[in-house]
Amino acid sequence: MNTAAFLATLRGRDIQVWAEGGQLRCNAPPGTLSTEFRDELRQRKADILKFLDTAESLARQQRAIIPLQPHGTRTPVFAVAGHNGDVFCYRTLVQYLGGEQPFFGLQPPGLDGQSQPLTCIEDLAAYFAAQIKAFQPEGPYIIAGYCAGGATAFELAQQLLRARSNVKLVALFGAPYATAYRFGSQMQLRLETEWGRIKRHFRALASLSGQRRRAYFLDKLKLIRSGAESKIKNQKSKITPDVLAQRIKVQHATIAALARYTPRHFPGRLELFLPCKAWADSSRQPLRWRSVAERVEEHYGADDCHTDVMLLEPHARNFAELFEQSEVYKNGMIV
Repeated sequence: MNTAAFLATLRGRDIQVWAEGGQLRCNAPPGTLSTEFRDELRQRKADILKFLDTAESLARQQRAIIPLQPHGTRTPVFAVAGHNGDVFCYRTLVQYLGGEQPFFGLQPPGLDGQSQPLTCIEDLAAYFAAQIKAFQPEGPYIIAGYCAGGATAFELAQQLLRARSNVKLVALFGAPYATAYRFGSQMQLRLETEWGRIKRHFRALASLSGQRRRAYFLDKLKLIRSGAESKIKNQKSKITPDVLAQRIKVQHATIAALARYTPRHFPGRLELFLPCKAWADSSRQPLRWRSVAERVEEHYGADDCHTDVMLLEPHARNFAELFEQSEVYKNGMIV
């Protein structure tokens, strides 16, 4: 592991390292700086100080790259998160991919409380491409994107290819086609979602008697209340107001950028991982990615799966298996 990768691993554990008066300083949360890390910091001290010495080196500290699983011999995956930039959405999937699959999340600007979010997909992709090239100059790479991050991942792969990098494939998990984020498509999606909910309730009510209908309504009200309370409780316990505000800011910038983005032809391989077959025919238009890629293959989850849960239990195991069983894997190695 080179110096840049080692520092990125430390940052993934909230361990901060900086140079001060020719000395190496470190700040870490309790229990995170193991004996192994301490020994490696001592051994690498000269290299780290050299790395941090100039402004250019400082700029190359990989703020965008979060090592979710930095080890293994397979082609590394660099994955763009969804609309709010939270790369830990991949955590469960990474666990099922195992210790031989290096996996790095790509965190957008705007989440650190200092930088501003980018409002152009091409600019965001260029930011990630520069970080990847500095982190690992030589490919090959696998580029992935989840939900709203799919279009950014697609553009990122385009830019890496134009820089003559080796992109083995692009994997999009539950990614609507880019035009689905434009105003008309968003309104159509909302109407489609509400109409689907209404139809489900009407079918359920049609099979019930008067007293059972009343019980049905009461049960649904309880679910709505408990869900809202649970969401508020989780936000309070896990996400601070500052972090939540930063995520919302990134979300607005990302959606605005997507509404202006038009994908161009990609002369490589695209793997579409869709929550379920019904999702493919929705107004999200995920199969339109076929029209802008040289080679495309689709993989589907269970009928009860949808985008919000496809990377969580119990669906993450299935999508990890689909990823590994796709045609690009032969005898456990990417080809």
